[in-house]
Amino acid sequence: MIKKGSKVKFDYTLTVDGKVQDTSAGRGPLEYTHGAGQIIQGLEEVLEQMNLGDKKTVEIKAEKAYGPVLQEAIKRVPKEAIMNADQLKVGDMVGASNEGHTFRAVVTEITDKEITLDFNHPLAGKDLTFEVEIKEINE
Repeated sequence: MIKKGSKVKFDYTLTVDGKVQDTSAGRGPLEYTHGAGQIIQGLEEVLEQMNLGDKKTVEIKAEKAYGPVLQEAIKRVPKEAIMNADQLKVGDMVGASNEGHTFRAVVTEITDKEITLDFNHPLAGKDLTFEVEIKEINE
């Protein structure tokens, strides 16, 4: 049975809005330590008490996944502050760093003078559906 400190390997398929977003198929099981905060809270809560070989399909609400979309994580920046700004288009992913921290953002709007960047996690505000199968549990 999975409990705090268990080293767990599980196969998964993540579906969001009816579309597969990620899967361990072809890559092998995902490995994590239960209770160490290495996977999203809602999924960790579901896996607790599962046993080797168990399969389950669960929906994780946004609040226990990547959280809500935060308006303060959406920033307008001057075009000249971004390298190669003239080559960007809406939907592009850009990287930024601040005081040693690296961030990724999605370009959501481009005007003559500014680019709007969304620093929210791409799955923020989304409910996630996971199909999971426990492949290995080590105490």
